[in-house]
This record gives sequence, structure tokens and C-alpha cells, in this order.
Amino acid sequence: MNLYRTFIDSPVGKMAAYATDKGLCILAFDNQRGEEHLPINIEDCRLREEENEHLTLAKKELSEYFSGTRKEFTVQLDISGTDFQKQVWSELLTIPYGETRSYMQQTIALGDSKKIRAVANANGKNKIAIIIPCHRVIGSDGSLTGFAGGLERKRWLLNLESQQKTLFD
Repeated sequence: MNLYRTFIDSPVGKMAAYATDKGLCILAFDNQRGEEHLPINIEDCRLREEENEHLTLAKKELSEYFSGTRKEFTVQLDISGTDFQKQVWSELLTIPYGETRSYMQQTIALGDSKKIRAVANANGKNKIAIIIPCHRVIGSDGSLTGFAGGLERKRWLLNLESQQKTLFD
């Protein structure tokens, strides 16, 4: 199996992006180790330090996102995780650009308000930063909590989206 890797310079720091032939499987900040999030055993792969069509599109769309001209991503994703994690991440994809949800709101949308810790844990295991927008989930009191990329990055991303949202409306 081919696994492609590239690095992306962004306003929030360097990011590592990995893709299979099926789609983007990791987008991680520089404070995260990309390989530990791989959906497959890296020893079973042929790691290629080059872009495939998914990485090329991801770079283009992220550049547009950071410049304020894109609010939705179209790059194909190759998501791996438990069924529950995939359900949580799918729910993240429904949070509109420039808006936030609390962990409790997300949990209720998933149908069981008692699973808030499990939902928060699944959010923390999101392997595709920004594109699967876990940065849009905040505490019930409006506080910025829990983001693998760090709270400063979360604040920056939310500020970018809130400033650009009016241009799209």
C-alpha cells in the first residue's frame, strides 16, 4: 500500500499531511507526531515523500481556507477509527463554518447526553485537524477547552472563521 506524506506551512505552524490512494488520512500539527495516528501499520506501507492528488487538493484547499476564501473542504478522506469515533467525527462535519457547539450539544445531537466523556475523547482522537473541525467544539460555558493542536491554535482558527463568516453570508 502506498502512503504519501507532505508538509504544509500554515499560519498556525507546520503541518504533516498523509494520504493513501483512497484519501487524506492525517492532518496533524507540528506538536503532534503524525505516524502515531496512522490508520495502518507504517511497516506495511511504502512511504512516499511526495504528493498524490489528495495531498495536492488538501494543500490547495487549506491555503484557500487560511486566506479566507474557503469554508468547506472537498478533499476525499480516508477515515479510520471505531464506529463510535466515526459517528462523532461525522457529527463534527455538520458544525457550520464560523459556528461552535459545546461538547454537550454535540453529545445530545448524537443521541445520548450521558456519553459526553466518550464524545470528548473521540474528538481528541480526530486525526484530520481543521478539515474535521474539532476546533469548533467548546465548553458549555463558552471556554476553549481540549484541542490537540493547543488552545492558541484553536483560538486563532475560531477567530479566522468568525472574521470571515460575514464575507460568506
